[in-house]
Order: sequence, then structure tokens, then C-alpha cells
Amino acid sequence: MFDKILIANRGEIACRIIRTARSMGVRTVAVYSDADAQALHVELADQAIHIGGPAPRDSYLRGDVIIRAALETGAQAIHPGYGFLSENPDFVDAVTAAGLVFIGPSASAIRAMGLKDAAKALMHKAGVPVVPGYHGADQGPAHLAGAAEAIGYPVLIKAVAGGGGKGMRLVNAPADFMDALESAKGEAATAFGNDAVLVEKYITKPRHIEVQVFGDGVDAVHLFERDCSLQRRHQKVIEEAPAPGMTAEMRAAMGQAAVRAARAIGYAGAGTVEFIVDGSDGLRPDGFWFMEMNTRLQVEHPVTEAITGVDLVEWQLRVAAGEGLPLRQQDLSITGHAFEARLYAEDVPAGFLPATGRLSHLHFPDTARSDSGVRAGDEISPWYDPMIAKLVTHGASRAIALKRLERALAATEVAGAVTNLAFLGALTRDAAFRSGDMDTGLIERNITSLTREPDLTGQELAVAAACVIGLDGLSDPLAGFSLTGPIWQDVSLMDGTDAHDLRIAVTGPLRAIVTVGGDEFAVNAGAQGFHVAGAWVRARAIAGHVHLFGATPRILGLVDPLSRQEALGAGADVVLAPMPGLVKAVFVAAGYTVDKAARLVVLEAMKMEHTLVAARAGVIAEVLVQPGAQVAAGTPLVQLQEQQEEG
Repeated sequence: MFDKILIANRGEIACRIIRTARSMGVRTVAVYSDADAQALHVELADQAIHIGGPAPRDSYLRGDVIIRAALETGAQAIHPGYGFLSENPDFVDAVTAAGLVFIGPSASAIRAMGLKDAAKALMHKAGVPVVPGYHGADQGPAHLAGAAEAIGYPVLIKAVAGGGGKGMRLVNAPADFMDALESAKGEAATAFGNDAVLVEKYITKPRHIEVQVFGDGVDAVHLFERDCSLQRRHQKVIEEAPAPGMTAEMRAAMGQAAVRAARAIGYAGAGTVEFIVDGSDGLRPDGFWFMEMNTRLQVEHPVTEAITGVDLVEWQLRVAAGEGLPLRQQDLSITGHAFEARLYAEDVPAGFLPATGRLSHLHFPDTARSDSGVRAGDEISPWYDPMIAKLVTHGASRAIALKRLERALAATEVAGAVTNLAFLGALTRDAAFRSGDMDTGLIERNITSLTREPDLTGQELAVAAACVIGLDGLSDPLAGFSLTGPIWQDVSLMDGTDAHDLRIAVTGPLRAIVTVGGDEFAVNAGAQGFHVAGAWVRARAIAGHVHLFGATPRILGLVDPLSRQEALGAGADVVLAPMPGLVKAVFVAAGYTVDKAARLVVLEAMKMEHTLVAARAGVIAEVLVQPGAQVAAGTPLVQLQEQQEEG
């Protein structure tokens, strides 16, 4: 076994690898950028080496600097985590040439699966079923459009290189093909430096089911399947294992196909074979097709660990150190059910836009496994993926595991950044998901109901008022005492654009009464938060806002009633950057006349392109940025001429 390894990654995966290495007695070396100097993975590692600036190209993608750090610190092997250099065969070759061990597959295995078209041809030869489509070299738009016609609409355009939903477009009709092709190629070129695409048949009720494989370079086993059908913008949100509705016959067929794929390329280490499954008539052994193979550990690997009892990172280290497969296929079995929810800093109602911010408060319940790379006080920066944590629950049945996930999400507390926490909670309560009847389009179909915020209750507003005045800190026996009766205070709160005027009076230590409209609520503060109307509500006042935690977390603003109108004032004349990013393209100039929803600017952030459109029809007064500019959130981008009032 290795004495010391270097982890060429950051965030939660670096922390997760460090914990397993520590349990095995293996020392670790972390690498970090300027933005990560105080990061959790730096604190947890035995050593840490600075490797460059905050942009990934200046740090985590600098393979030569990372290899030099490994040699200088005496590390014997490099674990790539996932993302960054994890599937870069040139990096693997360089690691091996330096006399180090790459904890993962060979460069040849990565190359074999690196391009989707070549991988599908290889899998077809190995007897693995593949989706009907065009994977050829002719990238002419007319040829690709003809291929789409031959395959039959709807079709999916996909970037040949890369993944994560980038460079992917669904096309339902021939008239939409050319625009979708241009958009997909542009995004693929930005994300991967390769604009080549393939065209595949789109399955009308698709499920995304993947199989965890593990090889030692000679043989391979599978550790069963994961269902990753809950996706937004082709990126996973909640994963589970095993897949709902899976039959023993289909599990055996998928597992055997995945193992054939791994054996075909002499695979070593952890990998995932992803299949698209037709869920329109149940799960059938003839209704699944190879999509791609991820030649690395996956973000969602903890659900497989939960149902098998296997530590996949430990297996990675053992096989990379020269051991054979730790278990044979007949030794592996499934116990119970597991879920993983990805908690992101993102604005769901705004189209899942990545968000930034400093985490002023962060709490995870001890009832779930929480894999995180951040702590309270850390900043979610614009430079990297905005994942805050992964919450994983396990139970004897799917229903039990899902209920535990719902409760764990409700007990999670985050302040300082906009998150998808309420959205995740809504998903756990979605009827179709709870029944296991889902496909990759579930979120898009149900987005309105999943993002609908219930009206604030009087109890919640009462708790918010109690939180504002710091009732949980008023434990003095004389708190609230007055010879003339209760002393009332006015509290004004904003919920979006809705104003709430409340009155509160302290009636004793940790006790108050609050009037909300015509109703009166008694509130008591205690160890579990604030007790009102027979229930406990957790809340925290931070930087002029009240955070209500629970099944549907809310953020209320504390405002001066005299300045309310100013706080409410907003117009559609200025288009602002919704997040930090790079201005990729500008489609208008001063004097242009535009319709409502016309494309104005493309902003690139978190390796994704976001198109900003006009909120109303009008004339462009001024363009305030140029392509190539790096802008902060809230930066004015385009100014429209003021609308003239009708006389």
C-alpha cells in the first residue's frame, strides 16, 4: 500500500478521499488555488501545496505543476477525484512517465471511452447494445440534418467529447435542427475545445440508469445499478440505488453488459457505464442502450457504497497499489435502498442559475451522510462547481430511505447563498417520484409545482418577528416585565415584494406574543428553536434577513417601513448579470429595436452558457459590456430606452 498520495482535486471529493486514506493509514497531499487557500480539503490533508490562480486553467488543470508537487512531497500516487484532469489520458501518461501511479484506469482505457462516437462503435463490437444514431466523422450541417431525418424525430444532439449536459440539445422537429446544432456546437467548443457532435434517437420516456463497475485491468465486476433519472438541464439532482422497478432478469443483463464494456478495454479502478432505458412499458432486458462510460469515480458513488457496504475509494487505492479485485461477483449483494441529493448554490426559479455567496451558517443533520467540502464562513466562488454538499440516506426499503431523505433535507440549514434546498424537498414529496414512476423529463414537466412557494403562515411570520428581536437570547427573569402592560414593537418584513407588518411584545423570559393581521400567536424560544401553535420552527437572523429553516426554507428581509417603496422599486430597463461570468456574445447595439424575449447577451458561467433576453419590447439605449468581459453579479449589461408614457 502507498505511504502517501496526492489528490489532484478540491472540494467534497478531495475531503472524501482524504478521509478514506486516513482510515487506511495513508498520508495525503492536497493542492490548492488562490481561491482555495483556506479550503476544508487543505485543512484536512497532511500537506498542502499551492498550484496557481483561481481559474482552473491556472491551477487544477496544470498537470505539470501537480506532478511536480507530487514528486517534491514524496507522494507515490495521484488520485484525480472527478472532473478536472480525471479523464485526461495525456495527464495519465505524464503521471506514469514521472514514475508515479495514477489511481484510475490506463490512458488507453480513457481514450477508448473519451469520444462518444468511437466508444459506441467499440461497445457495439463488444456486444453491448447502443442507441440508434449517427456517430460518423462528417460534421456538415446538411449531412447531420439528413442523419436526423433518417433516425426519426425527436433526436438528441450531443457533444462527442465531455458530458454533464454541455453541448446537448433535444430537437423535436426538422425546423428546429439547425439552430439547435449551432447552439450545441458552440457550447461544446467552449466546454471541451471540440465542437464535433453525434445525433441519436431520443427515447420518449427515458430513464437514466447506470451501472457501477470495478476492474483490476484483467477482470471486472459490477456493483449493481443507480437510477439517475431526476435531472435538470441534463444534470443529475437526486440519485438512488437500486433502480425502482428493476427486475432480476434486467439487472443481470445490464450488469453483464457493463462488465463486458469494462473487460473490452482492460479497465482498472472505478468506472460507470451509463445506459438510457425505455421506461414506457416497464423495465425490460431488451429496452436499454449504452450511452457512455465515465472512466472515473462518480459524484453519486455514495449510494452504491450504502447498499453494498463497499468503500469504493479504498478499493481504488488497493487495486492501484497492485492488489486484485477485493470481492468477486458472487460475493456482492444489495442491502436496502439509498438516496443522494445534491445541494447546490443555485437559483432554481431563475432557471437553476449558479449562485455565489459566503456561507454565514451551515448545519447538516446527523441522520444522513453529508459529503461536503465547505464549512460555515466559506465562500461559494464563481470559479468552481457550486455544490455545497451531498446528503445520503439509507433504509431497509425505498419508502424508508426516501422519508429519511425528506427529513434530512428539512433539518439542513444554509444561510448566505441561494440554494436548491426547498426544491430538493419538493422533489421528495412529488407523487410520481415517490411512486418510482419517473423519467428524465419529470422535473421539466413539473417545474411549476416543484418551485411553487406556499404562502407564509401566521406561525412562520410570528417566529420571524421573535427571531428579529432576539427572543431566544432574552432569558433574564425580568425580560418583558412592565408595570403598565406589554410593551409592543413594530416589525416589518419583506417576502419578495410582499410586505408584512407585525407587532410583538415580550411577555417573559423566552416568551412573546405576536399579532399577525387579526391573529395573535404565543411564541416560546427553546433549544429546538421557536415553539408556536404546537410546533417547533428553526430560524436565524443574519445580516438583515431572517432565515426560516424546515421543509420549505424561506428568507425574509427586515426593512425600514419608511424606505419600503424604494426597496420595491424595480424596472425592466436595465438587464443585469444574474451571476458572475464571462460575456460570451452580445447580439444588439445602441439603436436596435427588440421584441420581448429577444436575445441580448450570452453569459458563460460554471462552464455553461446562459442567454439573457429582453424583459420587454423596446429600443436599445446603450450596450454597457463587450464580449470577453468578466462581470460580477448585478453588473448592468444592456440599457433600454425609457418607455414614453401615453398622454
